[in-house]
Amino acid sequence: MSELTPHSGPRYDVRIEPVDIGRWRAGNTGTDYVWSFEADRPGPHVMVNAVTHGNELCGVIAVDLLLREKVRPKRGRLTLSFANVEAYERFVPGDPTSSRYVEEDLNRVWSPEVLDGPRDSIELRRARALRPVVDTVDLMLDIHSMQHDGPALDLCGMPEKGRRLAAGTGVPEWVVSDRGHAAGRRLRDYGPFGETGNDRAALLIECGQHWQPETVDMAIQASFRFLLYLEAIEPAVAVDHLDAETPPTQRFVEVTEPVTIRNENFVFIGNYRGMEIVAKAGTAIGMDGDETVRTPYDDCVMVMPSQRLRQGLTAVRFGRLVG
Repeated sequence: MSELTPHSGPRYDVRIEPVDIGRWRAGNTGTDYVWSFEADRPGPHVMVNAVTHGNELCGVIAVDLLLREKVRPKRGRLTLSFANVEAYERFVPGDPTSSRYVEEDLNRVWSPEVLDGPRDSIELRRARALRPVVDTVDLMLDIHSMQHDGPALDLCGMPEKGRRLAAGTGVPEWVVSDRGHAAGRRLRDYGPFGETGNDRAALLIECGQHWQPETVDMAIQASFRFLLYLEAIEPAVAVDHLDAETPPTQRFVEVTEPVTIRNENFVFIGNYRGMEIVAKAGTAIGMDGDETVRTPYDDCVMVMPSQRLRQGLTAVRFGRLVG
């Protein structure tokens, strides 16, 4: 079952092509579509993961590039993976929203209660297959994209280690600290990644609108800058893939609360695309049935407003600028 019914919601201009990743199926880890390479020198286990959602193509293109160019670690271990391949293989440009997942969202199952529980789905089976590798990862970049044509952003979690990792990577401009989703735990928040008291951390990067070329550029930039910051690769490996321009100074936002849709009909007042700063507290930004939804404080940042406006889901998250 797909998250959106076919042809529901707005139409999209799909300006990038999915790549054939069949050549990478065998992997070298015992898990399909998961490749891992060990250096002679000790160092952290670093992972770049793509296609947690089947219709998010930019990460597939970035990881395919890393594999085709035979990028290898200069220290530690580098793992390159394609997550929800079954959903990705169902992607069709004429109905691009319908292949986000097959049976359930792969990015809402990463808690021990779900992974070790009795439930079964295509996505849960894949998460359980990926789990032994993920359990050994020290630092992860999980590549995503968004429905809205808004600015790219990192979701770095609440612990300070996530913000440090985002700052070291240096892109994109916006970095958001949040606590995840009530509907289920993300891969970014799995196990030690979401906990304090250890150095294991993960970034979930939203590279831009799903099917725009600029989103692919951000996925590639972020992948190489992430690996360079961690000294996982030699600088010469990345030089041909980095923009010559200095990235903009990063801006950090902390999510304070989600707006959960309580009624059957929710509409935004205004065309919010993401990361707009609403100057005055009490500004009306939406109607949840007959209830007016207002900003709780001055300079409120509109984090990831959704187009999946259904009862029980998150319409938007309110955030404060920090740092």
